[in-house]
Amino acid sequence: MIVNIIIGLIIGGLAGFCGSKIMGESNGLIMNIILGVVGGFVAGLIFGLLGLGGGGIVGTFIVSIIGACGLIYVWRKVLKK
Repeated sequence: MIVNIIIGLIIGGLAGFCGSKIMGESNGLIMNIILGVVGGFVAGLIFGLLGLGGGGIVGTFIVSIIGACGLIYVWRKVLKK
């Protein structure tokens, strides 16, 4: 259980970092972890409902990157109001 949480945080942090580099956004480590974990969770739900869920660590990582990029996009739109 604890190992899964740690692995999720590591994957989320890496996905958030990659997402911030792809989107050209400069965020701190904590924000990268939050964006990666939340983005991965939301994208995992959406992709799962569409039947496109990724399996394994690589699939989870790719879905998390897509979710982090989407979350960064929404974050930008909300802050630029």
